[in-house]
Amino acid sequence: MRLKTEIWVKAYLRRCQVNGAHGVVARHGDDDAGAVFIKIVRPDQTAAVFSPAPAGLDDADVDRRWVARFKQDFVPDADAEKLLKREAEFDSDVWIVEIEDREGRHFLGDELMS
Repeated sequence: MRLKTEIWVKAYLRRCQVNGAHGVVARHGDDDAGAVFIKIVRPDQTAAVFSPAPAGLDDADVDRRWVARFKQDFVPDADAEKLLKREAEFDSDVWIVEIEDREGRHFLGDELMS
């Protein structure tokens, strides 16, 4: 059984804070099962976006797994915003978490799939 989204987001924000990054919930989705998109912003106004891995891949049905949404690590912030806007229009339950980190760290560890 998967942890409720609201609890996961709070824990993720805490993980980021402990490591010196600033994070906010830019869009609050469904507390129980909303999909989470993570946007990492660097000081040069470039961003990376991570989304849930497709269901059925390496325990993605049980554990949260993540994939990068852009081939290059970081893109102009406007490109990331366009993608997140489309996702929010498609799914009203989506969460968007924004993390500001000088080094562009995502804090997803082993949860990130290559």
